[in-house]
Amino acid sequence: MGRKDLVALLLRAGADSNFTSNFGFTPLALAAQNGPTDVMEMLIHKGSNVTAQASDSASILFEAAAAGNPDAVSLLLEYGADANVPKHSGHLPIHRAAYRGHILALQLLIPVTDISAIKRSGISPVHSAAAGGHPQCLDTLLRSGFDVNFMLAPRVRKGYDDERKSALYFAVSNNDIPSARLLLEAGALPNQDPVNCLQVALRMANYELVNTLLRHGANVNYICRVNPLHFPSALQYALKDEVLLRLLLNYGYNAYKCFECPDGNKEHSVGGIEGWTSTVIKDTLFCEVITLTWLRHLSGNVVRILLDYVDHVQFCRKLKGVLLNQKLWAEINQISTNPRTLKHLCRLKIRKCMGRLHLRCPVFMSLLPLPNPLKDYILYKDYDLYGQGNFEQSW
Repeated sequence: MGRKDLVALLLRAGADSNFTSNFGFTPLALAAQNGPTDVMEMLIHKGSNVTAQASDSASILFEAAAAGNPDAVSLLLEYGADANVPKHSGHLPIHRAAYRGHILALQLLIPVTDISAIKRSGISPVHSAAAGGHPQCLDTLLRSGFDVNFMLAPRVRKGYDDERKSALYFAVSNNDIPSARLLLEAGALPNQDPVNCLQVALRMANYELVNTLLRHGANVNYICRVNPLHFPSALQYALKDEVLLRLLLNYGYNAYKCFECPDGNKEHSVGGIEGWTSTVIKDTLFCEVITLTWLRHLSGNVVRILLDYVDHVQFCRKLKGVLLNQKLWAEINQISTNPRTLKHLCRLKIRKCMGRLHLRCPVFMSLLPLPNPLKDYILYKDYDLYGQGNFEQSW
């Protein structure tokens, strides 16, 4: 409670300054939790052990870092506290300060924390700052040389159902745009986690976060490891939202995969309940998904947009049967049964020659010796609803 007078009285009366509670806390540890440095200094002068640890191996410095009082952290370090002593979970004082957003305490702990201790812990303070949602702490750590692409150790990943690895994943899953942008600008790789960061952003329908990830190289054609689809998995989150769908297609989504069907004009085989065939876990086709009872009303809108990003494609029997009943069928049929314009074909050819990696790299495009209007055309700026601020395109 910070009552220096009572602490002094009790010490004069013979109180043991190293007595531990049932959880292994000494009076100094409790003082560190609450931050009264004058009480802490009195206890230290009376023989309190600065290096004592609680039942969970948390050091007194760890408790001070959690409280965030820089004076308490500085005092403990002055009297010999070790910043490289982990608690049972493997976390160090620097992890706790970063997670809580205690920037001043963090700045004191950075120079006294060994990289080898962080590696043994299996988690970087960059992860902790991202998990806690503290961009200022992230910026401090990155400027101090911490690796933005340090990946969680396998034993730490097992604590998460999604087996996340990167600090970026923490920021994205928190819907934290400032932290995600900071990490990406520092060189964070967006395609390292088992569940793609882009997939998480798409599920949340966060346009700005999706756009930020795409601009920094997120793989728009990722395949989800759970219930993979024949067509790139990202489309399933954009079926009802033209803004998201255009974002994906503009950044190189493989629209051709949506029109690949081995059955062609033949009758499609049916197995089990609608939409749940023997291949649903392995390789579900676009035509099987978009023709489901609860999705077929979207088929006209989705296919019409996909046609803006492909040359001549054919509709299989099942897909065509559903499209025939859509309002946009006349327009879709007119496009699909007539030659495409040379202008459109040139755009597709240039994009193919560039490759999807270059399409996802703004720096590469800026270096191309082409007129800006042509660059904009290649990048489908005319269909960039997000860039135009047109966010009312959900169906």
